[in-house]
Amino acid sequence: MDLSKSTLRVRDFGDAIPYDWCQALMRDYTNSRHSDSSDEIWLVQHTPVYTLGQAADPAHILAPTDIEVAQSDRGGQVTYHGPGQLVMYLLLDIRRHGLNIKQLVCGIEQAIIQRLKQSGVEGVRREGAPGVYVDGKKIAALGLRVRKGCSYHGLSLNVDMDLSPFSHINPCGYAGLEVTQLKDLGIDEGIDEVAKGLLYCLQQSLGYNNIFKARNVSNIRELQVIHVS
Repeated sequence: MDLSKSTLRVRDFGDAIPYDWCQALMRDYTNSRHSDSSDEIWLVQHTPVYTLGQAADPAHILAPTDIEVAQSDRGGQVTYHGPGQLVMYLLLDIRRHGLNIKQLVCGIEQAIIQRLKQSGVEGVRREGAPGVYVDGKKIAALGLRVRKGCSYHGLSLNVDMDLSPFSHINPCGYAGLEVTQLKDLGIDEGIDEVAKGLLYCLQQSLGYNNIFKARNVSNIRELQVIHVS
């Protein structure tokens, strides 16, 4: 998949990031971007939250908890985000690079599989169920939205987290689907180390020449200033 000989900007927002704030910033950036706007990946760890996709069935939340429930405009059903889980949001101009959503999903999944392989873990795809699985258990979830030819939202990879909140939902809408994480597979790697490797795999899978670490922002106005300069 050759996206172009271009630079991918990466912003690491760190941990304890509220979901709704980040979703609003992604949406604002996508709505305001133009043909010269940079493609970006945002790294995040969210505060505990269940997110429902645009057409998700709330019945997939099986029991009430004290965990926040947020409505998302991504595709897919319900999932959980929380500390110890690596979330990467991919804000890419796929139309500029001649990609469709299926090709983008394939490229993301391949990058995750390659990153897992680096740690000695065999990840696989599952037909009709986006994401990556290890021994039948889901370790990485995908949820995307395309607007004006540009993608936002992205992927989550379970690294070292409390998996118990997944027991209160049908993950991604599948009853009885089990989840796993790197820690439970004997992989003792921190979020930063996992992220660094996955970024490289995404760069290779999506065809970018360079990765540039950009400064973080607090609102869309700051992003607009950065991209005009």
